[in-house]
Amino acid sequence: MSGHSKWANIKRKKAKVDAQKGTLFSRLTKEIMAAAKRGGGNPDTNFKLRIAIEKAKANNLPAANIERAIRRATGQEAGVHYEEAVYEGYGPGGTAIYMDILTDNRNRTAGEIRHIFSRHGGSLGETGCVAWMFEPKGRLVITQTDLTEEELLDIAIEAGADDLAREDDEYVVLTAPDVLDLVRQAFEDRGIPVDEAELVRLPKTTVAVEGREAEQLMELLELLEDHDDVQRVYSNADFPDDWAEGA
Repeated sequence: MSGHSKWANIKRKKAKVDAQKGTLFSRLTKEIMAAAKRGGGNPDTNFKLRIAIEKAKANNLPAANIERAIRRATGQEAGVHYEEAVYEGYGPGGTAIYMDILTDNRNRTAGEIRHIFSRHGGSLGETGCVAWMFEPKGRLVITQTDLTEEELLDIAIEAGADDLAREDDEYVVLTAPDVLDLVRQAFEDRGIPVDEAELVRLPKTTVAVEGREAEQLMELLELLEDHDDVQRVYSNADFPDDWAEGA
């Protein structure tokens, strides 16, 4: 699949560790709050909120937490005010890094992120410095199906998807952001469960990293992922194959 980085595979395996740390619930809650604040608290009319809620449920975030996050975001209950931001920068080996941020203190977050970059061979850049290297996409993952790859591809393309490919033991579907929900519904109407549905940014091209640069970059990406205010990290790094297998 063009432009797909092994970092995506590494992140999915790392997400299991994040869940054990308890950091995942915090991120899911903030994502719901941001979506509700931006587009309202009704998931039927707010697509991003619906996606955030489905993701939260898939990761076992309690319903009470979901409802409370929506109430806080829509002013029905007192809570912390979060605002969205995008940070961009460069990592070892000339790699590009793009981050979605949710913070209650921009100055504090910017300082902490800049410190992480500078300590690990990178630099925080200006707005727009690497955004053009990443393309917004809808992404779906299917693992439970008796259909062949060709049959799944037919359903995906008919529903308006861009591409479908097999990656290890799962099928990954890419769409334009505005048809993600339509494609998801097309699969579910055929009785095919969708394990993940999310809006992502994929690198248009990748940069190969090896040796010490790869190690240093991985340390940087993991520290960024672990930061409480970082919701998502995207990189155009192409790590060696065995890194994705052994992560």
